[in-house]
Amino acid sequence: MIVAAGVAGLLFKPSQDGAHDPLPITVSHRAGVIWLTLFFALLVGLPVLAQLMSSQTMTMVDAFFRAGSLVFGGGDVVLPLLQAEVVPSGWVSNEAFLAGYGAAQSVPGPLFTFASFLGASMSTTPSGWISGLICLLAIFAPSFLLVVGALPF
Repeated sequence: MIVAAGVAGLLFKPSQDGAHDPLPITVSHRAGVIWLTLFFALLVGLPVLAQLMSSQTMTMVDAFFRAGSLVFGGGDVVLPLLQAEVVPSGWVSNEAFLAGYGAAQSVPGPLFTFASFLGASMSTTPSGWISGLICLLAIFAPSFLLVVGALPF
């Protein structure tokens, strides 16, 4: 089936006669390299900082940044990573995790927003909406850095 779809794609390929509009966003190659370097520096550096600083906030940022970095293929793939981070550590109970997942399935939007629920329901400081915002930004930051970094290439 995949081969048939590939052949059909080659046979019915649209003509390349017309010029296409360039992207309205311009990112230089140098800036792209900087964004990609920042992504890899955070991926490697956040676990080290979390160990050195022994800060709950830094540990949260590290856990959610790694989950956002290492997941490809959709939001459901991130669930085992998130559950392994937040349930055994006692940040969120397994019952609250499953209830939040059920609630996240009932609302539109990406499943990564489930990170904000997890952050807001954590039993440690920071907690509440501040923790939810931190976790939401940490899980979406890797994709932002990768897209902006890869844009010029």
